[in-house]
Amino acid sequence: MTDQTNEATRAEETPARRWYRRPGRRARNLGLFGMGVLAALVALVIYGVVFPGPPPLTSTDVGRSITQALASQTPAPAVSEQVFADIEPSLVLIQTTYSPTASPSAAATGGATNGLGSGVIVDDGGDILTSLHVVAGAATIEVTFSDGTQSAGAVESTQPDEDIAVVRAARLPATIRPATLGNPGSIRIGDQAFAVGSPFGLYASISAGIVSGLDRTFQLPHGGAVLHQLIQFDAAVNPGNSGGPLLNRDGQVIGIVTALINPTGQDVFIGIGLAVPINVAGGAAGLPQY
Repeated sequence: MTDQTNEATRAEETPARRWYRRPGRRARNLGLFGMGVLAALVALVIYGVVFPGPPPLTSTDVGRSITQALASQTPAPAVSEQVFADIEPSLVLIQTTYSPTASPSAAATGGATNGLGSGVIVDDGGDILTSLHVVAGAATIEVTFSDGTQSAGAVESTQPDEDIAVVRAARLPATIRPATLGNPGSIRIGDQAFAVGSPFGLYASISAGIVSGLDRTFQLPHGGAVLHQLIQFDAAVNPGNSGGPLLNRDGQVIGIVTALINPTGQDVFIGIGLAVPINVAGGAAGLPQY
């Protein structure tokens, strides 16, 4: 009975159980496995010798990498830089002369006097928007464009109640680039403002500040017109800025510089400039109203 039971048990054994019951084969297979593991380790060592990995980083290496990364970071241009790049091709220098009969200062000296101002191209026809007081009564008007082109100019139309004039040049530059006009109705006190012009004849100068007041009223000197709805700003302006553009941070023209306020009577800036909103000034050139 026992022999029959043992034979039945052996007949039911699986291959795995039979392998387990054979110590010689099991030892041989374990030896082969160990040899395989050893061969793999030897291969890894040889690979490391033939293809060595990168050396460990030192503090000098880390510092050099940080310096290179910082140097490769190019900061965004300043807002004023972009504003100037947008308006500079549209900027115009205006130089005038006055006969003794047309200018009190010329009459006092017995000869002609010179005047100075700025302007901005506002349409594809090359029309130049400026302040009326820059060109009023001038015997000659000379305009200089951003590419250096110079030409005689003439007053095409005026808005005396707003101190605005449109000047047209007899000869235009090869390329006309009118300025982009903004919406003065969207500006708020505290917004950035940039004045561009030629103070004291220094062509294409830019100054930066903020809109410091809205809806101001100002009477031009010598009993001139009373101007309304003016934009007050604190970007520096001086003689030669009159007629130049006042810009927002997007490089859009929001006004035409018309006056500076100085209680001492001196023509130097002390912190308050005034500009005619472009939606008012643009009417002289037939520009659409906002």
